[in-house]
Amino acid sequence: MAAGKMNRKDRKELARELRAATPRLEVMHPNAAGIDVGNSAHYVAVRPDQDTAPVRRFRCFTADLHRMADWLEACGVNTVAMQSTGVYWIPLYEILEERGFEVYLVNARHTKNLPGRKSDVQESQWLLKLHTYGLLNNSFQPTGQIRVARTYWRQRGEHVRGASTCVQRIQKVLTQMNVQLANVISDLSGLTGQTIVRAILAGERDPRKLAELSHPQIRASREEIARSLEGNWRAELLFVLKQEMEMYDTYQRRIAECDGELKEHLNSFADKLAPQPAQERLPSENGQANKGPVAQKTKLKSGNKASGNRPQFDLAGELYRISGVDLTRIDSINVLVAQTVISEVGLDMSRWNTEAQFASWLGLCPDNRISGDKVLSKGTRHVVNRAATALRIAATTLLRSRSYLGAQYRRLRTRLGAPKAITAMAHKLARLVYRMLKYGQEYIDKGMQYYEDRYRQQQIERLQKNAAKLNLQVVPSQPV
Repeated sequence: MAAGKMNRKDRKELARELRAATPRLEVMHPNAAGIDVGNSAHYVAVRPDQDTAPVRRFRCFTADLHRMADWLEACGVNTVAMQSTGVYWIPLYEILEERGFEVYLVNARHTKNLPGRKSDVQESQWLLKLHTYGLLNNSFQPTGQIRVARTYWRQRGEHVRGASTCVQRIQKVLTQMNVQLANVISDLSGLTGQTIVRAILAGERDPRKLAELSHPQIRASREEIARSLEGNWRAELLFVLKQEMEMYDTYQRRIAECDGELKEHLNSFADKLAPQPAQERLPSENGQANKGPVAQKTKLKSGNKASGNRPQFDLAGELYRISGVDLTRIDSINVLVAQTVISEVGLDMSRWNTEAQFASWLGLCPDNRISGDKVLSKGTRHVVNRAATALRIAATTLLRSRSYLGAQYRRLRTRLGAPKAITAMAHKLARLVYRMLKYGQEYIDKGMQYYEDRYRQQQIERLQKNAAKLNLQVVPSQPV
């Protein structure tokens, strides 16, 4: 059969036969080493012809790690493979990277199938053997600048979750006092909720005076708010409420500190925008000039909300400056999602050759299990990735979006169900992010009506194609 006439299945079968014709393993990394990472000690293995003691044990102290690097240099090693065990690999990875070694950080699930009795020495030798023949894939690691930003952002996320837990406990304590404030306002962390709770801690007990502290744009009436504020005011519960509010304020200060460090670090990134005249710069939320048409999705529509957990600086403008594109122009992606994606995957998309590879790395592509030409199971790979999680959460917000992506999500949700539709739209968002970061393209929403018209035209073409197979013709009906 000619190669040009082969279908996809035949081409894959031919490629499989060609690979099977040469089963010999080729040495890909002749000067390799394998490291079994541990909590208190690391076991390092090199080839027996490189040292009389090919396996050595090194403690985890910094001096011992530098001594390990010296020994590897003396053995002529230039590439090292080690597992990503907890956080124990991080200091070792940084030292080896600084010393000029090519470090392969591999997934432990790809190396666990070692037959026989397993020990730390055998594990390091097994890693050496697999890496020598090029059987291990290197895990993705962003640049040093991105890793620093990722650390700040992840720490900030921990404080945000802690603050959210405090709000839940505050609501629990108020319910124990039969103060039903959470049932008449949407958010206790908002301006109205915070003002009323702090007034209660200051000693105010009159429900009407407390209700007068609510913002005018709150939907509930003052009478309804006053009725919800009639409680028993037990002393021990007020003590718990005071402590939870103090803890909430502590988390807010920690979040502000992370914002300050993140802002200072982002200022060290190179500017990817061309200089613009002063009159063309748009004002940002904090009164300063942005360097591009950043979509202000985080701007408050009114003054009835507290600052909450939003960044305390112009994060959208900084992301636009360092990336050259405005990811928040994509519907459902706000500045928080954009920062999460950039801090996890970085700004350089050359690590992935295509957008399909990028989506697959995020775990947003189908991963069918096939055996004997039968599909055993369907679904995506189990991947723990904060960027993919952020994109999935962003996809859920498209339900009421009056945009092209919103119309597409609703169509998929009706046909496939919510879980599959969320994954499909997260896949779509990942492709858009990849194109914008790699090629510098701007996203333009074509609108919900464009999608509906396009979908209707596709349905008509499908009907015409099916009718032609039956020697029939589809004739549009005349308007009455």
